[in-house]
Amino acid sequence: MPITAKQKRWLKQQIHHLKPVVIVGQHGLTESVLAEIEIALAHHELLKIRINAGDREERDAAISLIQERTQAELVSRVGHVAAFYRYNPMKRDPIQIPRI
Repeated sequence: MPITAKQKRWLKQQIHHLKPVVIVGQHGLTESVLAEIEIALAHHELLKIRINAGDREERDAAISLIQERTQAELVSRVGHVAAFYRYNPMKRDPIQIPRI
């Protein structure tokens, strides 16, 4: 279920103070980096990823690939940093995003 604009605004407020959990380096998105992103999303639900790869098109491609492979929602993107959210029903204390 996609998140609404109101929920996205709330998530942006929550992500603002967090530091990037995963950093994509010069070798780009490898399988091990994608696996680490999966683990981080399962644990945190909401996370920042810093993408240091090449130019804007390469970063756009990396963000699209992360969305496709993890089924996470892109919450925001500012420069080299993108924030993603994916609900985890198995998490004991899920993030309580406001409902409509």
